[in-house]
Parts: sequence; C-alpha cells; structure tokens
Amino acid sequence: MASAELPPTFVPGFHDENDIRGTKYCQLGQTDMIVSNMTFGCSALGSVYRPTNEAESCAVTEAAIKSGINMIDTAPWYGHGKSEAVLGKILPKLPRKSYYLNTKVGRYEADYAHMFNFSAERVMRSVDESLQRLGAEYIDVIQIHDMEFAPSLDIIVNETLPALQKLKDSGKVKYIGITGYPLENFREVIERSSVKVDTVLTYCHGSMNDNSLQEFLPYLKSKGVGIINASLLSMGLLTNRGPSDWHPASKEIRETCKNAAAYCQSKQVDISRIATHFSMIQPGIHTTLISTASAKNLQTNIDVLKHGINNHEKQVMEETMEKFFLPMKDTTWHGVEVAAYWKGLQEAKM
Repeated sequence: MASAELPPTFVPGFHDENDIRGTKYCQLGQTDMIVSNMTFGCSALGSVYRPTNEAESCAVTEAAIKSGINMIDTAPWYGHGKSEAVLGKILPKLPRKSYYLNTKVGRYEADYAHMFNFSAERVMRSVDESLQRLGAEYIDVIQIHDMEFAPSLDIIVNETLPALQKLKDSGKVKYIGITGYPLENFREVIERSSVKVDTVLTYCHGSMNDNSLQEFLPYLKSKGVGIINASLLSMGLLTNRGPSDWHPASKEIRETCKNAAAYCQSKQVDISRIATHFSMIQPGIHTTLISTASAKNLQTNIDVLKHGINNHEKQVMEETMEKFFLPMKDTTWHGVEVAAYWKGLQEAKM
C-alpha cells in the first residue's frame, strides 16, 4: 500500500493519522483485508504465560489498535475462553471498522479427552460461542487451530472446512484460514480442499533459529493465500529467560538458543529485540503475530516495528546468525507435540 494512502480501518477521531501513516500495511492474500505488518496476538490475554490484569489487558488492546495495528488474533484455547472474554469487554467499546478480528476452532480444553474436536457440529457451535464471548456480530477470519492434531487430515478436508464454508455463507465469518506447525500439511489441505483456504498461520518457522517458512512462500503465494507468521521468539527459545519446561525443542536446540542469548547479552544486546526485528523484515510475509498483555512490551514491539534496531544490534544479529543458527542442522520438533498428545489421550482412557 502506498505510504500516502490510509487503510480502510482508519477511523478519524479515533486514530492519530501520523501513527497510521507510520505503519506498513499490505493486502492479506486475495482477501479485501489491508493488514498491518504486525498482528496483535491475544494468547497472553488468556494468562497463558503469566497471571494478567484484565484492566491492563483491555488497555493494551485499545493501545494496540490505536497505534495502527489492525488485526487481532485469539482462540477459545487461550485461557479456555478467557482471552475472548477479555476482548469482549473492550472491543464493543471500539469502532468495529478499526480492526479485523480473527479467532479459531478445534482446540478447547486442557484435559486430553476434550482438548480437540474438529467435527462439523462442534466447530459451528464454537463460532457461536466465540461471537458471544467477543461481543461481535461476525469474525473476519475463522481458523482451524493446529490441524495436525486431528486423527486424520481427512476430517479437516471433508468435515471441518465444509462446516466453516457454511458459516461463511451465513455471514458469521468472512474468510477461512488454517493453522499449524508442520508446513507440508498446508500444501496437502490446500490441494485437497474444495473449500477455498484464504489464510495460513504458522509458528516458529519464521524466526532466527528456524526460517524454513521462506522456502514454502512461493507455493503459498501461487495459491493466493494470506501468510501470518507467529511466535517469532520460538515460544521462548529466543529470550534471556529461556523456554518453559514443556517446550518440545530438543536439548541441542535449547542449548544453541541459550548460548546465542548469552552471546547477545555479552554484547549488551537483548536477543528478543533482534529476533523481533529479524522476523519483521523477512520478505513475503504479510503480517507477523506478536502476543503481549504488557503495555511496556507492546510499546517495545511497536518501536522495533516502526523504527527497527540500531547498527550495533544489526551487527550482533548477523554475528548471532553466523555463529549459532546458520550452522544448525536440526531446527524443528516435528511430531513431538502430536505424539505426546496421543500418548496422553491413551493414558487418560486407561
């Protein structure tokens, strides 16, 4: 989008025009959505990472939208409804024109027996539940959450996607997306589906330690699909505190990322800042999703988004890639989480 133009989400009197003009926007695939290059992820609003304050979460959401970020991403899974409920407290108070609202279906509860359900009946009911929690009349993009956890992709192609098409036809949702970790699943579903897939959301593949999404972009672009890159810090790997115990990465990946973070610290650089910048400048990605419930962290991310990083940080970023990440041979944890889920489900039935 030309810098002189304002996106269709601009609302005079609500937005500061200078903030909007300082934000980059582009068309999301073949949709009519003109999205900011940063999406406001709302998993943090569900207290997924730490206890959160509802008032601050609402204030952060409003600040994000006012800053020019115009796409919101949530899911019933985030806090088991809490993220959507918190958004339902603030979004009805804001101009609906000022943001695009995305949520998901398919992943729900913490216990294995009720964690996933990709059936047509459940996903259609799920959208109604989300609309009620969000206080919204429609969803811009409804996404299938982590489709690799389905018993088979046949269910996604033959049942889940057709159900979402019915919701699209009814006007409850505008576009349909799919999400997940394994990149090849996107190709299989897109090729097999009679329902048009408008967007894909993938995570941990557009980061310093794993940038394999770049290899997959030509295919997605050839299909006119909108591309959303999430978890640019690789679920905590690219932070000074490191990942949580549940992180599925191998010991080798963890150690490499830990050493990279320590190297950055020795150069007085925060690895999270340069990792954010690295992901934000990758070509071909329409928008990068960043989640926070902290006003301070939001402002830090907006600063990196709009102003980049300094020359010293750029130098350290290049050195970190050369010393630690480019030499890595194994960068993924494909199948680890899915295997753990099926094992847990089996044990729960015993």
